[in-house]
Amino acid sequence: MQGFGILGSAIVALVVLAAFRSAIIADVSAVDYCWRIVLGCGAIPGIAALYFRLTIPETPRYTMDVEHDVNKATSDVANYLQKTDTTDENDGPGNHVGVPKASWSDFTSYFGKWKNGKVLLGTSMSWFALDIAFYGIGLNNGIILSAIGYADTHDADFNLRAYNSLKNMALGNIIITIMGTVPGYWVTVAFVDKWGRKPIQIMGFVVLTVLFIVMGAAFNPLKEHSIPAFIVLFTLLQFFQNFGPNTTTFIVPGEVFPTRYRSTGHGISAASGKLGAIVAQVGF
Repeated sequence: MQGFGILGSAIVALVVLAAFRSAIIADVSAVDYCWRIVLGCGAIPGIAALYFRLTIPETPRYTMDVEHDVNKATSDVANYLQKTDTTDENDGPGNHVGVPKASWSDFTSYFGKWKNGKVLLGTSMSWFALDIAFYGIGLNNGIILSAIGYADTHDADFNLRAYNSLKNMALGNIIITIMGTVPGYWVTVAFVDKWGRKPIQIMGFVVLTVLFIVMGAAFNPLKEHSIPAFIVLFTLLQFFQNFGPNTTTFIVPGEVFPTRYRSTGHGISAASGKLGAIVAQVGF
C-alpha cells in the first residue's frame, strides 16, 4: 500500500497545484498554501489508521505473551473463527503462561546474546543502508527531474514558469511511481512467500548496488547524450528498491522478534532507517 500512498501524494500535489493555478500565476507566493495543504492531507489517512488501530482487538499471541492471559486469547480465537461477538464466560484474569515480562533487564539479557542481538543489528543496518539511497533519491526527485530537463520550462513569465515547473515535477513523480514503484511492491507481494524475504532483500541490494554504480559513473554522459537510458535506469532503481529491500526491511522486523519486543525491535530498526535518511539529506 505504500506505493499507492506515494502515488496518491503526487496526485494530491497535482490537484492542489491545478486548484491554485490562477493564484500562483498572479503571485508565486501562493505556492506556500499548496505545500501546506499537501502536507496537511497526509494527516487524513494517518487519523483513519489511528482510529482503526485503537479499535481492533489485540492478537491472541499478544494476549498470551504480553498480557499472559490464556483464557482471553482462547476466547478471541474462538470468536474470530466462529465470526461471532460472544465472549467466554471466564473472560478475565485466567491461566497464565511462563513468558518473561518485558523489562530493561530482560531486554538486555535477550539482545545481549549474539544470536538475538545480531538479528536486531541486521534489521537496523539493512534499513539504515537502504534509506540512505531511498531518501537520497526520493527527497531529491525534483532535482533529478530537473537534471534530465523534465521539470524545466522556458516561459517568459516567472510565475508561470514556477507553476509549470512544479506541475511537471508532480507529473514526473506520478509517471515514475506508476512505472517503477507500484509494480515493484506488487511483484514483491506475488513472490514474498514463494521466494522468501531474505532472497528478495539480498537480490534487491545486489541489483541496486550495480545500478547505482552504473548511474553514478555515467551520470553526466547519460544526462547529456541519452535521457531515455537515464529514465530506464532510474525506473529500474525504483522497481528494485521496492521489489527488494524497501519492502523486506519493514516486513522482516515485524516477524523475527519475540512478541514482547516486536514493537521495540521494529521501532529501533525503523529509527535506524530514519538516521540513514538524515545522513542522505544532510550529510550529502
